[in-house]
Amino acid sequence: MVSSDSLAGIAPGAGLLSSDLDDLGVTLGPEGGTLRVWSASAGDVELLVFDDSDLDWITDTIPLQPVGGDVWSITTPLLRAGTRYSIRVDGPHGTGNTFNSGTLLVEPYSKGLVSGGFEDWRSVVIDGGFDWGGVSKPDVPLDRTIIYEGHVKGMSKRHPLVPPALHGTYAGLAHPAMIEHFLRLGVTSIELLPIHAFATEPRLLQHGLTNYWGYNTLNFFTPHGAYATEANRRHGPEAILREFKGMVKLLHAAGLEVILDVVYNHTAEEGLGGPRTSLRGIDNRSYYRQHDNGEYIDVTGCGNSVNTTTDAAARLVLDSLRYWANDVQIDGFRFDLAATLGRDGAHRFTPDHPLLRAIIDDPALAGVKKIAEPWDVGMGGWQTGNFGDGWLEWNDRYRDRVRNFWLSDVDYARRASTAPVGIGGFATRLSGSSNTFDVERGPLASVNFVTAHDGFTLRDLVSYDVKHNVGNGEQNRDGADTNRSFNHGAEGPTADEGILATRRKAMRNLLGTLLLSAGVPMITAGDEFARTQRGNNNAYCHDSALTWLPWQHAPWQEDLFAHVQRLTQLRRENPALRPIRFAKLNERTPSASVMEWYDQNGETMLLDQWTDPANRTMQYVAASTPEREEFNRILLMVHGNEQPVDVTLPAIEGVSTFVSLWSSEDESPDPAAAEFHPGDVVPLVGTSMRLFRAQ
Repeated sequence: MVSSDSLAGIAPGAGLLSSDLDDLGVTLGPEGGTLRVWSASAGDVELLVFDDSDLDWITDTIPLQPVGGDVWSITTPLLRAGTRYSIRVDGPHGTGNTFNSGTLLVEPYSKGLVSGGFEDWRSVVIDGGFDWGGVSKPDVPLDRTIIYEGHVKGMSKRHPLVPPALHGTYAGLAHPAMIEHFLRLGVTSIELLPIHAFATEPRLLQHGLTNYWGYNTLNFFTPHGAYATEANRRHGPEAILREFKGMVKLLHAAGLEVILDVVYNHTAEEGLGGPRTSLRGIDNRSYYRQHDNGEYIDVTGCGNSVNTTTDAAARLVLDSLRYWANDVQIDGFRFDLAATLGRDGAHRFTPDHPLLRAIIDDPALAGVKKIAEPWDVGMGGWQTGNFGDGWLEWNDRYRDRVRNFWLSDVDYARRASTAPVGIGGFATRLSGSSNTFDVERGPLASVNFVTAHDGFTLRDLVSYDVKHNVGNGEQNRDGADTNRSFNHGAEGPTADEGILATRRKAMRNLLGTLLLSAGVPMITAGDEFARTQRGNNNAYCHDSALTWLPWQHAPWQEDLFAHVQRLTQLRRENPALRPIRFAKLNERTPSASVMEWYDQNGETMLLDQWTDPANRTMQYVAASTPEREEFNRILLMVHGNEQPVDVTLPAIEGVSTFVSLWSSEDESPDPAAAEFHPGDVVPLVGTSMRLFRAQ
């Protein structure tokens, strides 16, 4: 385990790495605890200690002293494990400052929180001791990584084999029934929607709704208490943290990684006039991006944007990552609206931002997966492909092209008798998005996805043309209007078996594409058995059966699950499907896949065939260049029109047999490994895929 206070070896951002910013928060020692708080503009900082059982009873008030570098400090025996405390900060009034000497504030480095009521919080000193029992991180190689994105509560809330006391909890997620599901499915890394302590916005409470997803962070170091069991919530923050670590330990023991979706781009303090719970009261001018007149620069759409050009704000993010990666043994992070973190003093994105480079170069974060959501809502915010070496990125261009090919293009073709585009763009995404990620970064920089927590579920993607978000209380205005979805002839539920069968095949095509593409695939929890949100593509405010995973499945849903199992198995067994590097023309590149492309007649694809809307059929051959595994070659047939087609297998040097491995035509996976030979004709039904091993 790397020490969580070692910053040696990081080159960029000297201010970010200043020793003045070391050991912020509470550090326990033989003389009690030392509290260090940063504020560039404060005139006074106070520590308030509260009674152990009465959060309104201030037992002691102690002033902190300035110690240089804009840091205030106090060492006192009153700070011990379990102490409830707050800080108060006063300073000058005027543009950009929002000091209030009467406001109780959450100390930013708090590792435990308790609530005294609405928008009323106390920090808690945490010991943090935990016996990991020799269990270490699984360290899954990127090329073997299959991410499963889900919600802590929603995944286990309705599982019949998880005891009711554990439903929707950290402990419930690590229950043997859940672990068995993950392992049967074949995923390697569980990506959790935000688990940092968060709050529900007042406007949602006024509508009787709640912030279910959790993208409204109160504190970057504390696990969300509501996801702990009732027993551990009663025992307090130390027990909550212990339960969280216990979840990580059990998942690691099963070989499963834990990735956290982290929201460092904004906080729950919202826009000016919103709650003043922590950073706003400590140093508003320094912690939030704003114009000279104090007006916030909101590039997140959430009211505020954390100002990572301030060294202390950037260090807060870095220290939080180091804590979770080392003390809590987290395997990776997905950075929400990561473009915000990389904006400079002029609020422009730069991949060389000191914080972005420090996250990559920090030895305490070595081996940790760093996944950017490479956009925000500000000017110049769409940055897919631009995050630089060491970063993985959510590939929205992959998502859009794959949806277009299997759904909106097919919808268009039904009305216009021809598809709008050919197969070239789809082939680029299938083979690793080399037009988005350069040779140095390779295909594994791309996190491929077709669905995610926001947007339609897989089932809704093939069942609805438009969103149905009236239940969100915003007159259906929220959520994306452009979904690239296709209902296949009826909006929502239908009894038409022809439509239902076509929808099922469309889901198999989408999942097949996802799991057979070069890059790192991400499955959204519940898509493996076609969960629906009844057309709601922005269900962030629903903590209900609408968003919890259902665990009672119809036979066709079990068939879909079996398809995903088969596809993850094939991905493991065929390294040609998961190249680490892009191949280079006329060079042997280790751990790449040499690709060849053939048309439906078994002939090499011609240049004009790639862009011809009438040509929606191809054969993709990938041959591995192994370093550690046996040589492997696959052939994937893709047919993107609704009319059936006959495809002739190509003649390839060294290939005598093609063994059928999987077909999206089948309602359930066919275990028979039928053999074919070069020149054989393989009939494909409309809009389908078929995978072979070439040997």
